[in-house]
Amino acid sequence: MTGSPVVVLGIESSCDETGAGLVQNGRLLGQAVASSMDEHARYGGVVSEIAARAHVHAMAPVVREALDRAGLALADIGAVAVTTGPGLAGALQVGVAAAKRYSFSLGVPLYGVHHLAGHVAAATLDGGPLPNPCVVLIVSGGHTSLLLVRDLARDPIVHLGDTLDDAAGECFDKVARILGLPYPGGPAIDRAARDGDPAAVRLPRPLTGPQDDPYAFSFSGLKTAAARWVEAQRAPHVPDAAAALQEAIADVLTRKAVRACTDHGIGTLVVVGGVAANSRVRALAEQRCAAAGIALRVPPLRLCTDNGAMVAAIGDLLVRSGAEPAPADLSVDPSAPLEFAALTPRPFSPLPSR
Repeated sequence: MTGSPVVVLGIESSCDETGAGLVQNGRLLGQAVASSMDEHARYGGVVSEIAARAHVHAMAPVVREALDRAGLALADIGAVAVTTGPGLAGALQVGVAAAKRYSFSLGVPLYGVHHLAGHVAAATLDGGPLPNPCVVLIVSGGHTSLLLVRDLARDPIVHLGDTLDDAAGECFDKVARILGLPYPGGPAIDRAARDGDPAAVRLPRPLTGPQDDPYAFSFSGLKTAAARWVEAQRAPHVPDAAAALQEAIADVLTRKAVRACTDHGIGTLVVVGGVAANSRVRALAEQRCAAAGIALRVPPLRLCTDNGAMVAAIGDLLVRSGAEPAPADLSVDPSAPLEFAALTPRPFSPLPSR
């Protein structure tokens, strides 16, 4: 696409945050996020129907707030990008429906993007374009992966390793529940760990042996080990347990990520996703990258969790790369694998009746 830089509206609704962001030529102009987290907390996890209803109510106000913060009007939008997967089906459908409405009414192209690629793109909004190539550690409530990323808008994303069971964020949530801490577990564990001793509880470091896959992750056994320790205590010291769990997760994540960089001769590690906001993960990544001579890129805290700015960032990269817009029949893909940044699944076609 040629001409003046296009303002891209990004819409995110894959889980419990309704996000809208505006990006132009790699620069974040404004964003807004509405969370329904408080409504889910009483259930100890996200309820799909509640999330979808919250997105319906929040979508238009969030887009308006993002525009106001950017000092823009709807007429200034030149393209729309929306998360089409992975995520909760009902929640994704609300975002895609809204994006289609804005795209059609404004007469601008629509781009369907992968949620996890959005997290990667969030790192570009603070530090500029990512080096080609770089190693990316995505670590969130539902995903933990080590990736080899080249040109995010054009090239396939290579998986070096993924979690075999629970993601790191799931482990935080489940152990937090066992410890009597509130949902979401990641921030609660981080807060409790400030007063704890990480060496007070011995917890395993899964898949870190010499015969293990160096880039794969597994956190189910760690969750079980933490649960057994709690069950064996008459009055478990929650800060110590939180600190030990946090240290174990941060140790495994950063150890494998730095190894991936050194093994592949890559000088930049990018850490993204909700768990990238964890204080110990950030600190240990900084320490180990500095020792290994690896540059570290981590988005600011406001861009680690789900947001519309990261979706707009991917849309902006796609627009500037000349990528084809999504088809008019763009639909959601709740379990979409991460292969490319653009995600344009076709509608589901049922089998013909007999």
